[in-house]
Amino acid sequence: MNQTAEKLSQLYQDTLLNNVIPFWSNNSVDWEHGGYFTCLERAGKIYDTDKFVWLQNRQVWTYSMLYNRLEKREEWLKIAKHGADFLAKHGRDRDGNWYFALDQLGQPLVQPYNIFSDCFAAMAYSQYALASGNEQAQEIALQAYNNVLRRQTNPKGKYNKAYPGTRSLKSLAVPMILANLSLEMDWLLEGNQLEEILAQTVREVMGDFLDSDSGLMYENVTPDGKHLDCFDGRLVNPGHGIEAMWFVMDIAKDGNDRQLINKAVDVVLNILNFGWDEKYGGIYYFMDAKGHPPHQLEWDQKLWWVHLETLVALLMGFNLTQRPECWEWFEKVHNYTWKNFSDNKYSEWFGYLNRRGEISLDLKGGKWKGCFHVPRALYLCWQQLEIVKSFPK
Repeated sequence: MNQTAEKLSQLYQDTLLNNVIPFWSNNSVDWEHGGYFTCLERAGKIYDTDKFVWLQNRQVWTYSMLYNRLEKREEWLKIAKHGADFLAKHGRDRDGNWYFALDQLGQPLVQPYNIFSDCFAAMAYSQYALASGNEQAQEIALQAYNNVLRRQTNPKGKYNKAYPGTRSLKSLAVPMILANLSLEMDWLLEGNQLEEILAQTVREVMGDFLDSDSGLMYENVTPDGKHLDCFDGRLVNPGHGIEAMWFVMDIAKDGNDRQLINKAVDVVLNILNFGWDEKYGGIYYFMDAKGHPPHQLEWDQKLWWVHLETLVALLMGFNLTQRPECWEWFEKVHNYTWKNFSDNKYSEWFGYLNRRGEISLDLKGGKWKGCFHVPRALYLCWQQLEIVKSFPK
């Protein structure tokens, strides 16, 4: 296994540094007007100039993170600053809420209808403040984070289309991202704030959203953690559930909570056994917990981020528990992912496959795919594989 891990570690490292990051550095930066282009065709040509704020913030985070954790390359800090300056000027409304989309010049296009732009703003400016020492960046990070805390029980606010009181549901997306975000904000938080938020988040994710009978992570539950027998109430999003579990493992390892770590690994394996396409391979995008037809027409697509987050979760689970089934599943998912999403002709990765594993769209970036999941997963897998290399033979 050590030799295999060594080769894989080199593969993830080389792909990150010599393939994926250069693609974004060379093609996405709008040096004229600020920020980044994310709508990039297969070879990197820009096909739309609108700027989606959550992806802008994700790219600031990626370059700042690499600068902080990997190497103090001035080019990376320069690119991070370029996005951070643009967003500080154009990204928020008068009340400090982060827009969803801007035009190329920074004029708002889509209202701040959800808190996810705020989540990634907090992550981005926390990392950028750490990299740059910029005090304004610290203030922006804390303001965005407090926005998330304030709005977490009603993330869409006045833009929520649901009729109040008839079918109240809360989404896994909010506590799972709050868990990861809070770890990112650690160095800026005071006193016991981090511990209190993380404890509450873990209780909610593992108590309300985890179904004790099936071992699956539900996407939506009632405010008191009950299931509703409807489309949204039966929804399982395998990628979200698995990504949430490596966030939980990340929290649990700091407290050496072996029980919680193993419980999170169990959930990852349960979701994979439920969500793996036995006929064509790969992980389904959406599923119905009871096997009914999902209402999402794209339910059987295979998406890049789902598979990449699964690789991170499996390696982290293996390193924390040494459970062989984690490594067996890692090899299986790795082989599918690199065969189908990696582009052998141009840089970066495809994002969208049909059920058979054929490319649906050959874009490398768009409204939903930017400079985040691929580089983050490559970096984290590389770091986890370095740990595997150190295991006794």
